[in-house]
Amino acid sequence: MKVSNCMTTDVQITDPDQTLREVAAMMGRLDAGALPVAENDRLVGMITDRDITIRGVAEGKGPDAKVRDVMSTDVKYCFDDEDLEDVLHNMGDLQVRRLPVLNRSKRLVGIISLGDLAMKGETMETGRALSGISQRGGAHSQTAH
Repeated sequence: MKVSNCMTTDVQITDPDQTLREVAAMMGRLDAGALPVAENDRLVGMITDRDITIRGVAEGKGPDAKVRDVMSTDVKYCFDDEDLEDVLHNMGDLQVRRLPVLNRSKRLVGIISLGDLAMKGETMETGRALSGISQRGGAHSQTAH
């Protein structure tokens, strides 16, 4: 199965100059824990509720701090025409629960999460990815910065 068969296509994006307050409110309205960050029609980062908590609040940044001050800029992504099994393996290796999905022109076309995959019946592969993601530390550890 291809990523395009499982991804969420209705993805909201944020701007690096938006405030943490604005993005947190957007996440609340969307019931989402992560948003892609785009600038000039290009993906430049991801911001999660955890980024806001650990890199924002815990470091003394207020609600008017900018998204660019706490977002992750080392964005990992996948392509919409990739095989799910490869992407799941990659998610486990990268220790991420979701990935932005780009087309081959590198335009954001969706986002894929372990939840999307579990809902589509990819439970065995999703479980293996979650096992890798659940290991302590890794490149996306909040304490590794």
